[in-house]
Amino acid sequence: MQTVHTIAELRAQVVAWKRAGERVAFVPTMGNLHRGHIHLVERARELAPRTVASIFVNPMQFGPSEDFAAYPRTLEADSRQLEAAGLDLLFAPSVAEMYPRPLENMTQVTVPELPAVLCGANRPGHFTGVTTVVSKLFNMVQSDVAVFGEKDWQQLVIIRRMAADLDLPVEIIGVATVREPDGLALSSRNGYLSDEQRAIAPTLHATLQATAERWRAGNRDWARLEADAKANLTACGFRPDYVEIRRADDLQRPAPEDVAGLRIFAAAWLGRARLIDNLPI
Repeated sequence: MQTVHTIAELRAQVVAWKRAGERVAFVPTMGNLHRGHIHLVERARELAPRTVASIFVNPMQFGPSEDFAAYPRTLEADSRQLEAAGLDLLFAPSVAEMYPRPLENMTQVTVPELPAVLCGANRPGHFTGVTTVVSKLFNMVQSDVAVFGEKDWQQLVIIRRMAADLDLPVEIIGVATVREPDGLALSSRNGYLSDEQRAIAPTLHATLQATAERWRAGNRDWARLEADAKANLTACGFRPDYVEIRRADDLQRPAPEDVAGLRIFAAAWLGRARLIDNLPI
């Protein structure tokens, strides 16, 4: 596996692959990798003969009270995992390489409407940071396909909209959430959980499953379903940001005729960890 830290090095290698007629698949990450990330790399290797991953903790998507400074940087351990997974090229730029001017003076990419709900309502500016850095990475890597996990479904929808609106020639592939045997979605922030909190954490997934089953059983009072789910999470020790049923494709509230193509979304704090999850219903 080759590791590069500059845009020039990255582009030189990708151009060589493209001149040889090889497709390229890309997996953007913020590092502190777990099995879910490695599964994305494995999926990328199925889609193209050449694979690139990035590790960049993006300051633009963190709010002033969020954990940018404390976010784990584990490049050496991450590199070993990626090399074992068969990755061809790791791009690990510095903040100065990605943002040569102060963030407030950098061009930003904003998708309208979609970031205003769910996580975006609780983290203003977060998705502008995401779409800005992902659009920059897409332009740097010039991959044929990019792979994202479905755990952050809102992010996936927003990136697909951005790529479509900007006519970016990259196919966006979503990959199902990887979970622990007890249902907890894998996340770098699971490392913030104490042993006691880790035992409680699977309740988030179980609550979404139970709510989805009630919907499938014919209960269409989505406001009541959401309220009951939030109450259950609170009783178990969570501090819910939201539990909401929305359309999967545009994140809007379901209309009375919407009985398919829906997902239930949740974000909840458990100690220092903000956990997110979603399920189709």
